[in-house]
Amino acid sequence: MSEKIDNLVDKRATGLLIIEVRNSNPNGDPDRESDPRQRQNGRGEISPVSFKRKLRDLIDDKEGQAWKEISELAKVKDKDRFYILEHRGRDREQIEKELEGEGTEFISKYWDGRVFGNTFLEKGKSTSIKTGVVQFGLGVSISPVCVSRKTFTNKSGVEEGKDRGMAPLAYRIAEHGVYCMPFFVNAAVAHKTQCTKEDITVLLKAVPRAYRGTPSMIRSMVEIRYAWYMEHKSALGSCSDFALIDALTPKRTGDTDEQRKENTEKPSTSWDDYGAPKELPKELREKLNDFKDLMNEQ
Repeated sequence: MSEKIDNLVDKRATGLLIIEVRNSNPNGDPDRESDPRQRQNGRGEISPVSFKRKLRDLIDDKEGQAWKEISELAKVKDKDRFYILEHRGRDREQIEKELEGEGTEFISKYWDGRVFGNTFLEKGKSTSIKTGVVQFGLGVSISPVCVSRKTFTNKSGVEEGKDRGMAPLAYRIAEHGVYCMPFFVNAAVAHKTQCTKEDITVLLKAVPRAYRGTPSMIRSMVEIRYAWYMEHKSALGSCSDFALIDALTPKRTGDTDEQRKENTEKPSTSWDDYGAPKELPKELREKLNDFKDLMNEQ
């Protein structure tokens, strides 16, 4: 245990993902027949649960090319520490056995448990992790998004006596949007989760591959433009998270302050509709240990 303690995460970090969506559904809303998530003011949303699911899937597929690249780049020493607790079709009885005693097997085995926490509802156990070191926030589009309806075509018959036609199912996409999703590394609770620096390195190598490694037909054009990562100088942080996020959030060009205030902006149509900062102000940069774009470190 002493080796893990020596290698625990010891610095807070603030992250910001700038995600561009083109003619895709980045995250369906189950309460609206899987339409792209959207607020009443027209702005789109991407849930943190959906993004973490993509990261889990990349790590979980041990035969996949993404995990092979991630583990090599992160120089993973013990691959038995990188199982996924929120595994599709997980064995609850096996997990309950791993929770016996002090739960050390449970903690050391599951990467997502140490990093994100877990929602496993065990009986009479108090040793499992509840809240993880890393928390992703809600991704929200800078401008309203225009949602349009598309319909599948199918060569097989959809009506008796016909050999082709329109399929009965339709889907909806966001025509264009730029979303900002914050995330945070809370080193102050690393001693509770046993989250190591290696765990965070794996996370940082997985983030740029989240959409590229998990495409689907209705999510074919979703790309992380920037993945900003800012390491503070202490476990509790050396400057305001909000100040860092505000400094790196793209601004819509051409819209007035009055339009933004009254939510009357029009949906964007391309990346060129935005101005994206590429540096932090000097006074903020000096308060950090490190500042980088993860998309440049793949």
